[in-house]
Amino acid sequence: MIVTTAQLFKHAYGKYAIGAYNINNAEQAMGLFKGAIQSQAPFIIQISKGARSYTDKRMLEAIIRAAGVIFPEAIYAVHLDHGDEQTCYECIDSGFFSSVMIDASHDPFAQNVAITKRVVDRAHAKGISVEAELGMLGGVEEDINVEEGNACLTDPFEAEDFVKQTGCDSLACAIGTSHGAFKFKGKQSLHFDVLEKIKARLPGFPLVMHGSSSVPQDEVARINAAGGKIAGSMGVDVNEYLPAATRGVTKVNIDTDGRLVWTRVHREFFRDKPGDFDFRPPGKIFIEEYAKFIASRNVLLGSANQLTDLRASLGK
Repeated sequence: MIVTTAQLFKHAYGKYAIGAYNINNAEQAMGLFKGAIQSQAPFIIQISKGARSYTDKRMLEAIIRAAGVIFPEAIYAVHLDHGDEQTCYECIDSGFFSSVMIDASHDPFAQNVAITKRVVDRAHAKGISVEAELGMLGGVEEDINVEEGNACLTDPFEAEDFVKQTGCDSLACAIGTSHGAFKFKGKQSLHFDVLEKIKARLPGFPLVMHGSSSVPQDEVARINAAGGKIAGSMGVDVNEYLPAATRGVTKVNIDTDGRLVWTRVHREFFRDKPGDFDFRPPGKIFIEEYAKFIASRNVLLGSANQLTDLRASLGK
């Protein structure tokens, strides 16, 4: 059952964070829905600009609709991840999305405000929520490439001003995470002090944590043992998910980890069966492995076993 992102945020705020998972194909969709049902958790399906052009946006939307029929007990929202202005308008007008993210964080503050306000006005006219971003995360992922020296944390005073001027419904904050598989160096972790200051200035307002994959080292080790060459990767400590949720983070974006699971499954399968060429057997393994991963992350986010209470709050 597709619901609005606002409904999910209202139920989760201050108690748990909702996992927002990027998908690109049928196998990811099946694993995501299976894992969510196994853990009895609501979730957000994220579709990036790159995912919409991977095959065709209509194909991906059809896959999600089919998954909703196959798993009728699932409760989820559909969200555009890191959209530019034109892509946001396309998704708003499609009637398929629960929310869109306009990412103008690379622009000067005033321009970010102006672009975001235009998207907000267009989205709110159709009852769609808007996520915006202030501050810039480092790292590389799809169309996003921010060098470490250009990354900057979100200023709490600017965050308050930005939300008031734009009317956005949630805000992606730069609090120390980064995109991709190489997020941290040494013992660096999230800047909870910045997060607390933002929450103090925006009480009750949903905050979003991007670049939140944990980059499991066991996955990396298995990939490398099967012929991969990933070195120096490090992600978010999963034990920081819930502390972030209590400080206003209501949505946690996880993408890279799913790619690592896919890579590990396929590298190991074809290493062990070099004569095989049928992609379906490793695809089936991936669906089950990704489902297990999704369920485990939902437990850590605190969203596991929330479906019954959420359904009651929705009157469903």
